[in-house]
Parts: sequence; C-alpha cells; structure tokens
Amino acid sequence: MTLSLPPRIVILGMMTRMPVAGNVWLVAQYLEGFRRLGCDVSYVEAHGITPTKLMQTPQDDGSEQAARWLGGMMERFGFGDRWAYHALHDDGRCFGMSASRLRELYRDADIIINLHGGTVPLPEHSETGRLLYLETDPVELEIELHDGDPAAIEFLAPHRSFATWGLNYGADDCRVPLPPDLRYRHSPPPVILDFWEGADGAAAERFTTIGNWRQPGRVVLDGETYFWSKHLEFRKFIKLPKLTTQRFELALSRSSMREGDLEKIERYGWSVRDALEVSIDIDTYRDYILGSRGEFTVAKDQNVRLRSGWFSERSAQYLAAGRPVITQDTGFGSYLPTGEGLFPFTTMDEILDAVERINGDYDRHARAAREIARTYLSYDVVLPKLLVDAWQPANGDEVRRYLAAQLA
Repeated sequence: MTLSLPPRIVILGMMTRMPVAGNVWLVAQYLEGFRRLGCDVSYVEAHGITPTKLMQTPQDDGSEQAARWLGGMMERFGFGDRWAYHALHDDGRCFGMSASRLRELYRDADIIINLHGGTVPLPEHSETGRLLYLETDPVELEIELHDGDPAAIEFLAPHRSFATWGLNYGADDCRVPLPPDLRYRHSPPPVILDFWEGADGAAAERFTTIGNWRQPGRVVLDGETYFWSKHLEFRKFIKLPKLTTQRFELALSRSSMREGDLEKIERYGWSVRDALEVSIDIDTYRDYILGSRGEFTVAKDQNVRLRSGWFSERSAQYLAAGRPVITQDTGFGSYLPTGEGLFPFTTMDEILDAVERINGDYDRHARAAREIARTYLSYDVVLPKLLVDAWQPANGDEVRRYLAAQLA
C-alpha cells in the first residue's frame, strides 16, 4: 500500500442514527485526535438508515434535516468543510460535499475506518484495500461468524484490518468465540484530555451514569442466551443506595423504561434523571460528567459473562475528567490498571469497598483516574497504535516515524 503523508483518513460513522451527545463526543474525539496527530481527516455518513430520530413526521425530508444537524455538529468541532452525508436510504443525494468529491475522498484515502461497523461496505469503501473495521460493541458479530452466518461473513469480508474495544480478546478467560483467521487489535476508546477539564469533583455529591434501562437484543452461543439490556445487571445491585451513605444518580432514557420501572428504582434510594435532559446538548452532557463525583455503572450481560473486556467511552470520559469509575467487570483489567481511580466489580461487597476507598482519599483516586486516561486512553496513545497496526507490515515503520515527529 502506498502511503500519503500526512495520512488521509475517512471515518464512516452514524451520528444521525443516534443524534445524542454521547455519540457525538465519541466521534469527535476520533476526529480531533487524528487531526492533532497531523492527519487529513474527514467524516462521512453512508449507512443507508433513515434518520427517524431527527424527523417529526414520516413526510419530513429526513435527509435534509440530518444533513443540517450533522453540519452543525461538524462546525462545532471545526470540521465544517470536512464532512459528507450520503442519503443512501433515500435518493442518494450528497450533502456537505459533492458526490464527485466524496468519490475522490474514498479513492485517495490511506485508511477508511468503519466506526462501530455501522456501515455496510460499498465497493468504493473497499476497492483500495484500505477499509478498517473498528468494533465498539463486541460479541454479537463474533457469535454470528462462529455460527457461520452468511450475512456476517459477507459484511466483514471487504475489511482489511480489525480493531476492537474488546480489551480482553485473546485472554485465557475470554469466552467470545474469536475467528481463528482474524487478528483483532485492542484499541480502547480515545479521549482528548482537555475536552474534559473543569470543576473539581471532590465537592460533588453523586456518582452518576448515563444510558438506557431496558434494551432489546440477545445472542445465543452454544445454547446459552446472553442479554443486551443493562437493567438485568442493575437489578442485581439495586439495593446499593440502602447500604451506604453515598448518593447515586442514574440518567436514564425514559423511553427505555416500562410503567413502574421508575418507582421501583427510586424506592431503593436511587435518584433518576431523564437522560434526554443531559444528552440533547453536547455541552450539557460534558458538564454533567464534570459535575459528578464519579461514575457507577454496569455492563451488558454478554460482555460480563463472556469476558470481552469491553470498556465504555463514557467511562473513559469520566476518567479523563478526573472522576473515579466503579464499573462492572468485563475483563478490561487485562489492559487497564485497576485498584486506584478505576474499580471493576462483580459483587456488592466490591462496590462498597470501592466507594469507601474513593471517599477515604478522593484526591488520590481522582489523580489516578486522570493518569489512567493520560497513559492508556489519550488520543496520542491510542490512535498512533491503531494507525501503525492498520498499515502493518508494509508502512508501519514509516507511519511510526511520522507520528513520532508530530508528537515531538
């Protein structure tokens, strides 16, 4: 593969499919991270999914609304001329850049990153042999490949290299059925540390998190069912606020809750906020994290029992903000240090111990949280490795030298 310097990178994403602050911040840190490494980076949506969450009625021009919203987000982060929305679900219109410019972008790119694996590859994505699959939700695709699902095999085939947020892939205790002929690179969610600088969290009263309560979805592996919804894991620890003086708050999507769910959660002492209040605006979302004492959260059953090592981009943001994180153990400790600033748990006693240790020396654990983010999750640690791995073996050394010069 012939390499351009600076490297030209295209990120295929799907922010308009999930137009909430968490998804915007996830993508923004990849975009800004690559830019700070001196790369020529652009963002494209070509997923072919109708942007229903940005439409008021079925008669709305969803493509135009999605493009307007996306353009605003790109302008916010300084990428106002570096994006395209390709309305493949509709009439194929291109917004942000012309169809011809988009075609040139694909042709000239040194790497095209299929973020989330959320885009079904088109010929123009894969014809240059530069398509990278970057998995943010492990397990489901691997089980489909394990089962010989033709659609999954066809989807993955055009990709040249593979990276995952499954940080425990390949470890002895990881039970995710990894394809024997694919080499996955561990690549955790990157953070831009200065995005998350702000007020001191020591005075904040509550551990918080942001997410959904109930979600559909399950996978079956060797006759055993594994679930997607986090409410099943939260229920195991629902008595937590009754066992400590520490306060906890869950910012939950009301649309993910059934009648009676809210009352049951609050009955055990949890504070509950509407997730939309803190997720509709990217600055409000950021301020919510900065206004928290730390994060307490759980993981999906499939990541817990199969020990994928999945680690949340939101938890990475709490760490970058200097907010200690207590999160359900998925095996990520094989990649990230734990015990100061970051605490995995499997039992209630482990949660209570983590709370006591954090509150016993909050400043120490806040510093440790920030240091984990700096050492293991910062964009200038995560993204150079991703690029070098993607270009191995032909151009790995050349990329490494270029990135070292940019970071000098």
